[in-house]
Amino acid sequence: DDAVPQQSRRALLRAGCEVRLGEHVTCQFLAPAHGTPVPPVPEAGPAQGGEWGRYDPWAAPGALVAEPGGGPGERRRERRAGRGRLVGAALVLALVAGAVGGYVGMRLERHGGLGTVELEQTSGQAGERAPDSVAGIAARTLPGVVTLHVSGGDGGALGTGFVLDGRGHILTNQHVVESASDGGSIRVTFNGGETARARLVGGDPGYDLAVVKVSGVSGLTPLPLGDSDDVRVGDPVVAIGAPFDLANTVTSGIISAKERPITAGGEKGDGTDISYVDALQTDAPINPGNSGGPLVDERARVIGINSAIHAAGGPARQDDSAGSVGLGFAIPVNQAKRVAEELINHGRATHPVIGVTLDMGYEGEGAKVGGEAAGGGPAVTPGGPADRTDIAAGDVITEVDGVPVASGEELIIKIRSHRPGDRLALTVERDGESRRVTLELGSSDPS
Repeated sequence: DDAVPQQSRRALLRAGCEVRLGEHVTCQFLAPAHGTPVPPVPEAGPAQGGEWGRYDPWAAPGALVAEPGGGPGERRRERRAGRGRLVGAALVLALVAGAVGGYVGMRLERHGGLGTVELEQTSGQAGERAPDSVAGIAARTLPGVVTLHVSGGDGGALGTGFVLDGRGHILTNQHVVESASDGGSIRVTFNGGETARARLVGGDPGYDLAVVKVSGVSGLTPLPLGDSDDVRVGDPVVAIGAPFDLANTVTSGIISAKERPITAGGEKGDGTDISYVDALQTDAPINPGNSGGPLVDERARVIGINSAIHAAGGPARQDDSAGSVGLGFAIPVNQAKRVAEELINHGRATHPVIGVTLDMGYEGEGAKVGGEAAGGGPAVTPGGPADRTDIAAGDVITEVDGVPVASGEELIIKIRSHRPGDRLALTVERDGESRRVTLELGSSDPS
């Protein structure tokens, strides 16, 4: 009852007695078997005493009873602390995993892996190139192309040439080797890097062609010559040379025009070094150092000799003062072949002539026959081709084989594109009347 001390009540409760306020205490004890010790009665916990195990009816209202080993509040705090530690550990683990994953991803992105990098590569077997491709043409042409370094009293020059035959003859431009004509030297460098000294066989400034020869060199690769008359506008071409001393440079393009009348040279001032060319025009890039090199067709046959470029703001040039603007000019190989044969066989080339002196100051259309020759003689050579066809001083030649000529330079170019002995049809104006005459070209050694 109420007189029972509080500690006794707790002991009775632990012993399994039922204690109610205002009533007697009822207890029931079960004696163990004889000789068996009575086990201690465990304290009531959450699983043993149920709700009453956590409630003290004699405690002050709202008071919590501290149970052995800590009460429920303490255990909740411990559980919360444990969960906090687990959450913290999980966060740390996540941060570490994120850092490691980021590093691995960076390595994979930048280097393709964490170990040694090995990049994939296709098979090294490139295969053969088509014979008519630029690579195929270059492979067949390069062994016959040479670079020329010339030194002499007038300075040095750089150019290109190509092998004509197995005897060592090489064709190039006259303006490339001009400085060697007075005792200078010519050094030839072949495609494989071998070098040799060469001597000048002969040259002609009017055609801007020259032949040099190397001796004691074996394994030469002569280039085949094509037919420049068969060339058509739009045909693909390849140019090979040493622009700015970059040997074995290959460029490609097309034939832009045919029979383009150009004059180049004339630096001496007396007109003896002016070249007259009925040229092939190409857009294959040609630069200083390409001079004398071959212009070849899709079958790797030489159809022209690269000789001049049209510099921006000026006429065709042979020197090294400008670069390509896509207007390059080559001497047709048909003309070059005849001149080269004459230079090799005779040391000089002949010029086809009609036997007149032209008035180069005439500003009208066509080419006007002058009043007298340069030395004071008659403008029409007595007994020459023009004299035999009744061409007289003051006549104006307006067409050659039906093609108009605009100036005296163009008439010379048209004549130079033929051989001595060829027959030409000329349209001649005299006193306002036109007539056609046919004449056979004569021959003249260069002066």
